[in-house]
Amino acid sequence: MTVPCVGVDRERGEAVRRRLAEADALAGEYDIDVEDGTIYLPVTDRDAVPESLRESVVDRDPEPRETPTTPADLLGYDPSIERLGDVVIVDEADADRAAEIAEAVMNSDVPCATVVNRASPIEGELRIRRWDVLTGDGTETVHREYGHEFLLDIAEVYFSPRLATERHRVVEQVEPDEHAFDMFAGVGPYAVPMADAGAGVVACDLNERAIEYLRENARRNGVDDRITAIHGDVREVGDDWAGWADRIVMNLPHSADEFLETAVAIAGDDCVIHYYDIQHEDDPFGPGRTAIERAAGDAYDATVETERVVRSYAPHELNVCLDVRLTSR
Repeated sequence: MTVPCVGVDRERGEAVRRRLAEADALAGEYDIDVEDGTIYLPVTDRDAVPESLRESVVDRDPEPRETPTTPADLLGYDPSIERLGDVVIVDEADADRAAEIAEAVMNSDVPCATVVNRASPIEGELRIRRWDVLTGDGTETVHREYGHEFLLDIAEVYFSPRLATERHRVVEQVEPDEHAFDMFAGVGPYAVPMADAGAGVVACDLNERAIEYLRENARRNGVDDRITAIHGDVREVGDDWAGWADRIVMNLPHSADEFLETAVAIAGDDCVIHYYDIQHEDDPFGPGRTAIERAAGDAYDATVETERVVRSYAPHELNVCLDVRLTSR
């Protein structure tokens, strides 16, 4: 049977697959095929493909995919689950229902070593949460993202796989040999790929275990010679890097505004800040823009290059990013 497929270079395959998945355009009932360095991703309809990819659509005859057994097949309903490496995360208040889902996950074809249930919201300045381990031995796992792998323990560090596309967007802007400063680095999902893109990276985090994982992840991905990992409050170490950065990542959306004075001190003569914020949908970008301009003061011209909604955070609240270029006066 002839099926429309997006054909792109194999190296772009994962990034394009994610874009198609976000557009709900992937035809999951067919196998993805690779031929002569080109990967062909079956899609539901040409019109569902993002416009920038439509010229890459060709007709192919892919093999039907054998449908794996899912937790929904075993339960009779579609549970709310999320995968992080080989850990499956459940979010259920009812303990019996959570145990039922865990059993179905382990009996399905979902790759899984541990099933956990959220036992608390994100808490404290280290932004971690408590977990109930429903089945399996622990909460440490390896997450793979755009060709990099990250060892982490979800009970000891904050990590969101949902931000993979946003992280990749930022990393694609990195130039070789630039200086990049990640102010809230976690286990390195920005720092490691930025270093792999050729940047010299300084990565800071208040969570000592996150910095330990970051150093291990830098080694795993072969970029430990390009990353300086620092445990501590970036406001206390920023003076050591005054005027150094060409690029700054500020992914602490609830309180990044409290660190803007430090970011401006770290910024070089021409520096892009990726500033993450959470604001009401009525004015998602205004407060961040105002805060950055106030912090830049008379020392820099602040030019907003991109205003982007990353995701919905809560009813009427949006997680957003502003890419702002600071140019010294």
